[in-house]
Amino acid sequence: MTRDFRLIAIGMGFSWLGNAFQTVALAVAVITTGGGARDLGLVMATNILTLLAGTLFGGIWADRLQPQRVMVASDVIRFAATAGIAAMFATGGYHLALLCGLTVVSAAAGSFFNPAMSALKPLLVPAEDRQKANATLSLLQSMCGVAGPATAGITVAAFGATIGFSINAVSFLASMAAVALIRVRAPRGPRASAVHELRAGWFEVRSRNWLFANLLGASTYHVANGVILVLVQMVAFERLGGAHAIGWIAAAEGLGGVIGSAIGMRFRPRRLLFAGLLALPLMSVWAFAYVWPGTLAAVMIGAVIGYAGLLFYDVAWDTSLQENVPHRVLGRVSSWDYMTSFVAMPVGNALAGPLSDRFGTDRVLTACACVLLAASVSMLLVPGCRRLIRTGQPAPDPVHSDPALV
Repeated sequence: MTRDFRLIAIGMGFSWLGNAFQTVALAVAVITTGGGARDLGLVMATNILTLLAGTLFGGIWADRLQPQRVMVASDVIRFAATAGIAAMFATGGYHLALLCGLTVVSAAAGSFFNPAMSALKPLLVPAEDRQKANATLSLLQSMCGVAGPATAGITVAAFGATIGFSINAVSFLASMAAVALIRVRAPRGPRASAVHELRAGWFEVRSRNWLFANLLGASTYHVANGVILVLVQMVAFERLGGAHAIGWIAAAEGLGGVIGSAIGMRFRPRRLLFAGLLALPLMSVWAFAYVWPGTLAAVMIGAVIGYAGLLFYDVAWDTSLQENVPHRVLGRVSSWDYMTSFVAMPVGNALAGPLSDRFGTDRVLTACACVLLAASVSMLLVPGCRRLIRTGQPAPDPVHSDPALV
């Protein structure tokens, strides 16, 4: 792999480790200071809504500027916001409004980071190595998901949530330093208006039925996933062992990701996206495990199975985008991907508390697991999703005929 690829791997590795501490610290901090599913769901919904509000603009600037500049600025802002959250809990005060406000700042910066990262990745390696590179980053993320949460669970349980937020803040500085050293430069053309540039990205989405179908299917998927991600934290904390259980389950999810990423590195089917979609329904196994048999061991096994399928799908999806979407519009297409894929998640986050209060946690989790399964299978019904062929070549020229829009 190239020097620039090694740098992005180092930077993202530090960031992913830090995020593992954030995941554990947030749930523990909110619950132990008197909040419940409603507060945790509101914070998570605030995070997702802010990401949605800024992602399309992040895609525009990822295609206008050098993507690593966008990523560096994002890391600086996220460091400051996360350090502020750590300071709030360190002083012994829990203010939901302040937590949501700092979450808005951090998520807004993150909404620019993700499309820029998507635009940068295919520039770091030759076209024929993109699946391997995507799998390598996915494998690294999953390894961090194994080491980070287990360490975070032990650390937060021993020293409190503040240390978790502090470690995450420092990780953003490490990511910033690594990304700032990347030398690759993306070709950039003349700019058009923001509206025209957004339309160009959307036209590229609509012109590919496999891409449009995955975005619609993912929207339905994440309605249920938004509910699940709140309730499983509560179940893990209240029924399965507290902070230690949250950490060990997250580690099992990371182990599943390691397996899925390793498969993505070696398994190179001609119909890569089809293979990824066959693996995605395994996530419903993870959700069902919280209901039956509902033990920590069963949930961890379900997490390994489900996240192996999810991470293999992620490798297949990233590679399909990079091989079939022109780089000049990749940031914008990726931003539409993020926005439409997760548009329903904050609704699920916000509904988690009311639904569980009315119908019971187990019934809601069962229903949402069924939705995950149905949404995953529905994408296989679209011919383009089954027939898309892996090329190992650079992406084609943009579909849109108006150069002002690309």
